[in-house]
Amino acid sequence: MNNKTVLEQANAAVTKGDYDGFLAFCTDDTLWTFVGDRVLKGKEAVCQWMTESYTSPPEVTVDRLISEGEFLTAVGTATMAGKNGKKERFAYSDVWRLRDGKLAELRAFVIKEE
Repeated sequence: MNNKTVLEQANAAVTKGDYDGFLAFCTDDTLWTFVGDRVLKGKEAVCQWMTESYTSPPEVTVDRLISEGEFLTAVGTATMAGKNGKKERFAYSDVWRLRDGKLAELRAFVIKEE
């Protein structure tokens, strides 16, 4: 499976609310850095963040997927319910590093759209 397919299938699981299905695409020691916000270390931390952040499955649109070697960059938007239940839209650029066909590292740049 190529890197683009891995991310597409992982994102499909997220949009269905299948967070365990998404995590199956991640390495056990996955490392997520949300630039300027937080760092998540390991599947358990990512699972906890997803459970807290995704009170309902997000709507994810990928506008561009750029793959080179072990790196994959996704640019798009995500819409999800905010703390008040109102939908919020975010622009994002995710730079993934894959290892052995799994999502090993994420460097995410996320900005709330007004």
